[in-house]
Amino acid sequence: MTIGTITPQGLRELLSRQPELPLIDVRMPAEYREVHLAGARNVRFDRLSKELLCGGEDRPEATYFICKAGKRSLQACQKAAKLGLPEVINVDGGTEACIEAGLPVQRGERAFALERQVRIAAGSLIVVGSVLAVTLNPYWALLPTFVGAGLVYSGISDTCGMGALLTKMPWNR
Repeated sequence: MTIGTITPQGLRELLSRQPELPLIDVRMPAEYREVHLAGARNVRFDRLSKELLCGGEDRPEATYFICKAGKRSLQACQKAAKLGLPEVINVDGGTEACIEAGLPVQRGERAFALERQVRIAAGSLIVVGSVLAVTLNPYWALLPTFVGAGLVYSGISDTCGMGALLTKMPWNR
């Protein structure tokens, strides 16, 4: 089991020879619907399993993973390798780099990226908590304090509880 990397230019050449290349986009469905490489199949990172990727059968060829910029797809490659896929390849630079390189994409409805949703929710909770603390009761100051502590923890641990909660919302499915 190996983890490799391919550039957008290398992917373009490979797709010209193998249009049915197993290309998995591991972003959230809303991000995928907004823009994705033509032919890419969406499997959310948190739902990766060997059965979902291969239909329960061993896949002899390489499987290619892509996300927005390359970080999640590299994590998906690591997870897929642990699941036993024989060869996994990360698309360097992700969908953004592929768009810049001129690869064909499919565009759909514009969506708020999950990171942007987290910033909006966190900022809103901080503003509301602060206003309520000043106007109603000082105990409301606990709300922005809690959100701030969550953001610090998120930065240290590279996980996001608010993001995990937002992925369960209907508009992100």
